[in-house]
Amino acid sequence: MAVKSEFWDKRYSVSEYVYGEHPNSYLKEQLQALPVGSILLAGEGEGRNGVYAAKLGWKVSAYDLSVEGKMKAERLARKHNVEIDYHVGELHELDYTTEQFDVIALIFTHFPSKSREAIHKELAHHLRPGGTIIMEVFSKKQLAYQVKGDSGGGPKSIDMLYSIEDIRSDFENFDVIELQETEKHLNEGHHHNGLSAVIRFVGKKPQ
Repeated sequence: MAVKSEFWDKRYSVSEYVYGEHPNSYLKEQLQALPVGSILLAGEGEGRNGVYAAKLGWKVSAYDLSVEGKMKAERLARKHNVEIDYHVGELHELDYTTEQFDVIALIFTHFPSKSREAIHKELAHHLRPGGTIIMEVFSKKQLAYQVKGDSGGGPKSIDMLYSIEDIRSDFENFDVIELQETEKHLNEGHHHNGLSAVIRFVGKKPQ
């Protein structure tokens, strides 16, 4: 965890919000279609998505590896007069309970392949029956966009990127509402700016 947290602390230590202050457009679209409830945002970074959800009335929990990210998220929450419950650590270190959340969101939250499936299944454990998973992540095709230089960012290792099959396998018991790979021009701060290959997934946990 130390190396990862140092990387993200360094990235978030600047005064600007490196992924912007506005929410991810796909998450925004999905939340507007759901009844307000409790949401967990994994790898929440500087807080843009959690703050947006809180402004809509959601009870927001979030976690990340970065202390710097948490401080900026809480600063952004104060700016918008909302509260988010933000913790620093790995998922297995935190005290979330079984079936605690109505929605879990993973917005450009990438894990190494050796731990990805286990983390996704643990997240599903914290989702109530009938609850929703919302994901937007970079696909394995993103490496080609990075090589061309017209890239919206993302991990430089294919091991950290996703395929449709990865997501379908990790959430095999979920009802698929949407699962598609698409091309999108990102405009989310300095590090997510450019043409990108992304996968979008909305799934419902069976009742």
